[in-house]
Amino acid sequence: MIKPAFCQKNNPLDDVLEKNPNLFGAILNHPQKNEVQILYTQINRDKNNKAHFKTYSFNLNNQHYFYPASTVKLPASVFALEKLNELNIENLDMNTVLKIDSAYHNQTKVDKDLTSKNGEASIANYIKKILLVSDNDAFNRIYEFTDRATINKKLKKYGFKNSRIINRLSVGDNAESSKHTNPINFYNNNKLIYTKPAEFDAHEYPIKLNNLLRGKGYLGAHDKVINEPFDFTGKNVFQLTDQHEFIKRLFFPSSFPKNKQFNLKPKDYDFLYTYMSKYPTENDFPKYAKPNYYPAYCKFLFYGADESMEINPNIRIFNKVGDAYGYSLDNIYLIDYENKVEFILSAVIQSNKNEIYNDNKYEYESVCFPFMKNLGQKIYDLELKRDKKYLPNFNFMLNYK
Repeated sequence: MIKPAFCQKNNPLDDVLEKNPNLFGAILNHPQKNEVQILYTQINRDKNNKAHFKTYSFNLNNQHYFYPASTVKLPASVFALEKLNELNIENLDMNTVLKIDSAYHNQTKVDKDLTSKNGEASIANYIKKILLVSDNDAFNRIYEFTDRATINKKLKKYGFKNSRIINRLSVGDNAESSKHTNPINFYNNNKLIYTKPAEFDAHEYPIKLNNLLRGKGYLGAHDKVINEPFDFTGKNVFQLTDQHEFIKRLFFPSSFPKNKQFNLKPKDYDFLYTYMSKYPTENDFPKYAKPNYYPAYCKFLFYGADESMEINPNIRIFNKVGDAYGYSLDNIYLIDYENKVEFILSAVIQSNKNEIYNDNKYEYESVCFPFMKNLGQKIYDLELKRDKKYLPNFNFMLNYK
């Protein structure tokens, strides 16, 4: 096996990967081809139940571009809740009814949201849809509320220097339209209480990365193959180090100094933890049911998004996935309440054998999801056997069991 450039001494990731060649050998003999990157954090508690972290990496490279897909939806959601707190307007919160107007070419309006209990749109219902099933339209609405400039200022503020969020998803958001966000009106008992104006963000947010030209072709207009590399230069960036760090700060805020903690209230954390851990089929509004949705639908690491997987009732996985252009990503905080296991794991893998982008011919089911499932389960097996001086007390997380 090719040794990763960022290998640490006594790295448990090396041990897990090398001792299971039947599961990982075919991919990890060629880690650059499948662009595998992994971050794994062991959590050790002290006698006061305070968490201490030890993080290991495999093939980590912040200069190598990968498409972050839907993982960008988590920071956008957190920053939307922050924005509501910072506005500090009476009766304006995540559940306040909103209506979205348009003010630029190809922007779309929203008057109702029939997936919500009251039939009205709200920040809360959009974030629910993002965390439960990774809904693209819901992310676009959060992007429009939080606005592009605010999202990227906050990324910089919190030190996520390897990231930028500059596009809506799945609507052909180009360089100019992505800079414009819609006006949004918020109502309390049909009374207008706040208007978020239309915004224009002139900044470009350049990040120097390798590998921005990919493949040998892509599907263009009228399903015609363009025989030249696909250009990711104007796309979102959310490197794995930032994704992993984001999860750590979200679930262990007290382990970080105040300036690194998100501006969230206890009810915000509770809301995020609830919907990051819920399976789609457990939710009532919005309602997600079989055959289109199933418990492991957005659980890549450990369950492999496998409809046939039996859900372990002692385990909760708090996560945010992404998959697009052949890339599969997941960031998880896993808790096993029964066996006192917890860890944080982030991974990305790509498979695009024909090297044609935008044709929806990627090997998610045969390559990416099995890798994610096996990796999560083998790290879990490792954690089951790992000696801990103090076992974690999960009383603070019992609401999500």
